[in-house]
Amino acid sequence: MRTLLRGGRVIDPGTGFDGVADVLLTDGKVTAVGTGLEPTDATELDVTGLVVGPGFVDLHSHVHSIAGQRLQAMDGVTTALDLEAGLMPIERAYAEAAAAGRPLHYGFSASWGAARAQVLAGIKPDASIASGLAVLGNPRWQRSSSKQELAAWLSLLEAELAQGALGIGILMGYAPATEPGEFLAVAHLAAKAGVPTYTHVRELVEVDPAIPVDGSVEVVAAAGETGAAMHHCHVNSTSGQHIDRVLATLETARAEGSRVTVEAYPYGAGSTAVGAAFIEPERLRLKGLKPSSVVILETGERVRDEARLRRLRKADPGAPCLLEFLDESDPRDRTLLHQALAFPDAVVASDAMPVHWPDGRNESTEWPLPPGGTTHPRTAGTFTKTLRLMVRETGAWSWLEAFRRCSYLPSRLLDEVAPAARGKGHLAVGADADLVVLDPGSVTDAATYADPTRPSAGVRHLYVAGIPVVSQGELNTDALPGKPLRGEPR
Repeated sequence: MRTLLRGGRVIDPGTGFDGVADVLLTDGKVTAVGTGLEPTDATELDVTGLVVGPGFVDLHSHVHSIAGQRLQAMDGVTTALDLEAGLMPIERAYAEAAAAGRPLHYGFSASWGAARAQVLAGIKPDASIASGLAVLGNPRWQRSSSKQELAAWLSLLEAELAQGALGIGILMGYAPATEPGEFLAVAHLAAKAGVPTYTHVRELVEVDPAIPVDGSVEVVAAAGETGAAMHHCHVNSTSGQHIDRVLATLETARAEGSRVTVEAYPYGAGSTAVGAAFIEPERLRLKGLKPSSVVILETGERVRDEARLRRLRKADPGAPCLLEFLDESDPRDRTLLHQALAFPDAVVASDAMPVHWPDGRNESTEWPLPPGGTTHPRTAGTFTKTLRLMVRETGAWSWLEAFRRCSYLPSRLLDEVAPAARGKGHLAVGADADLVVLDPGSVTDAATYADPTRPSAGVRHLYVAGIPVVSQGELNTDALPGKPLRGEPR
């Protein structure tokens, strides 16, 4: 299959090219970039006036469904990876995704949380995001490990890396009182195996002075001591009002040679299970938040008081909810969000969540999606909202910089663990034919907290492995070209 994209503004963050050119796609690869290309037997598409760049690579997506990935496709994403939480067992996760089909490329890290839950609580993982959410509030896996237990779950992680996991996902924020030596042991394992870690850090000292170690400092210290590549997930949500100090900590560490990277998304509310440790009423108070900062996704209920929050956490700890940590209507809070995105080399990652319907489903092959689906708007709008804020409205980024943050840099985080990632995030000859073509004047998010499944606008075409998933702004519902991205066995 050959496709010629004619006359677009081509952005290649790999070479720094930004200019009008043609792009030829052949059998899933970029085979020519230049002006006046005249191939035979190619489907030609005039993209004059549109921006052509490498599809966005999302390091942090929990959707695991056709429905969720279709929303992400309309947001410009061509590769959606679950690296913060991961899934276990990894072989089952890949097999089930392949059997169901995916519009986008997919991949998973080894799940620190699932490994600990299996050893400490006897909860056997089933490679399901629903089961993962349900276990988050279970205190049995949140304690520190004995020496024998630590060895047992580290062994499970090693086995997952041998099966092709894309590194180790660490939900430290969900077990914030655990012994810091355990985190360091995981960092040593990652350094030895040559794989990255992806961490939802524990609380900051400003929030909880009794925390065993400051969450962001812990990542920096472990990276410095072990030499591991360590990724700090959603720095906007875990830092909140303290983003200045956290970013300064990370900047100092990077200047000293630590392999620390960071991601952010452009929203003032996060989404997780209501049973999460950091949604305990006492911990909300430490953050300066209230029960009313919590909204139950399925019902839309804004929690009225601590007693109600405790009842909800006990009744269904896996129930998805929103947690409002910054007020996007407040200019100061908007500035904090902007700082997180603008931080040098911070990548954009969505933390996309599954779509849930009132009848209990979290999957649908219908398009448009059936009404009544609930999720966080970041599932549908993270990348286009970032483009709107950082390129169109503020001019903080050029288009070249935007593609560097959304495509190139996230791909480079994976180069060592998954050599196949080297074909992603750029548009040189030989690159994977994963492209987004967008309207630079109209690209924008449409999803809101009230209407979270509205697809983004302005993504005119999207190619995954050279197959059109979006054409003329419309989703191709028969296109499921997604392929697994796996790590090399370790």
